[in-house]
Amino acid sequence: MSNTIERFLRYVKVDTRSDETSTTTPSTQKQHELAGMLATELEAMGAEEITYDKEHCYVYASVPAAKGCENGAVLGFIAHMDTSPAVSGSDVKPRIIEHYDGQDIVLNREKNIIFRAEEFPEVRKLQGKDLIVTDGTTLLGADDKAGVAEIMAAAEYLLAHPEIPHGKIRLGFTPDEEIGSGTDHFDVKLFGADFAYTVDGGELGELEDETFNAASGRITVHGRSVHPGSAKGKMINSILIAQEFHSLLPVFENPMYTCGYEGFFHLDGIRGNVEETVADYIIRDHDRSRFEEKKALFLACADFLNRKYGEGTVTAETEDSYYNMKEALKSYGHLVENAKEALRELGAEPVVTPIRGGTDGARLSFMGLPCPNLCTGGGNYHSRFEYTCVQSMETVTELLVRLAVKYGEKGTAL
Repeated sequence: MSNTIERFLRYVKVDTRSDETSTTTPSTQKQHELAGMLATELEAMGAEEITYDKEHCYVYASVPAAKGCENGAVLGFIAHMDTSPAVSGSDVKPRIIEHYDGQDIVLNREKNIIFRAEEFPEVRKLQGKDLIVTDGTTLLGADDKAGVAEIMAAAEYLLAHPEIPHGKIRLGFTPDEEIGSGTDHFDVKLFGADFAYTVDGGELGELEDETFNAASGRITVHGRSVHPGSAKGKMINSILIAQEFHSLLPVFENPMYTCGYEGFFHLDGIRGNVEETVADYIIRDHDRSRFEEKKALFLACADFLNRKYGEGTVTAETEDSYYNMKEALKSYGHLVENAKEALRELGAEPVVTPIRGGTDGARLSFMGLPCPNLCTGGGNYHSRFEYTCVQSMETVTELLVRLAVKYGEKGTAL
């Protein structure tokens, strides 16, 4: 078993779920457990310039340049330590399925939790490979502890082989990416890379240099509670008005019906009673003009309901989260081309796709650190059916080493 997998199996057992309701950074203190572990391991392997930001839970470190490559570009690799709050990350029990046969996997016989290949047909491409899954009661945490493990294993390999030509490599591990706060306190100046890759993607070969434009949206509906026996002409049921608001949004601009470059409105949570209902949305589109139109429509739906039920019945707000990093990467085509070249050298066909989500790299690219996204080898993220592939993860570790070498060989001549 490779060092990459050993690390991964150790990291996933640390519960690092972030919490979108928290007002602290990090949003959960338990993320410090993994951060401290990484800082200790980096020191043990001989990494330099290790910084553990114990206030905000960031870890930075360096692999020094090989002899003769000191004047080359500084390349960064970044992954996030937290896992999604959507599914439990407590007491993760990873299990390796050797030589996967392409059929259903019984994750938990007692609870009748079955990974059905028909429902997740992309997994059949991994027939004959070794898969890592859970017992079906938690997520796995490959998003993004697979990326963390791959970066750590690549760094250890480079440190153990100083004869390999490469420039200075900067490593960064962030908290709270899953709740959109992963770069809130990221110190770009301290990180000091000329450009970087986030290692936070999906199946082997995926390479992403564009994301959604993203915003959060919230409506608050103010109702009036009256005894239902005498409510005619008096009651205003905020729950029903929230439902009406949702019905005004385009039915098929919904994650259930969209793919590729198609944007959406996603109702992410709703809570309330007759008196007051709050609904939270995420709004996404790769095209900036359509993104602006979606936000305008969201607010217009609230205006319509206020005209119908009275001013102040519905309050609506949107807040931008990040923008399509394609705009910030136009002058850094070498990042994608070098990654494509390295993937092909490793026998993996690169697939350049738009991210239907976000990464720390989206915001970092607009903060002055160009940062496309690399694959990790996993799938079904944020789910109890999450999995990753042993061979894919090992290949991604090799990919990071090859990228380090490419930039070491090319130096500043990019």
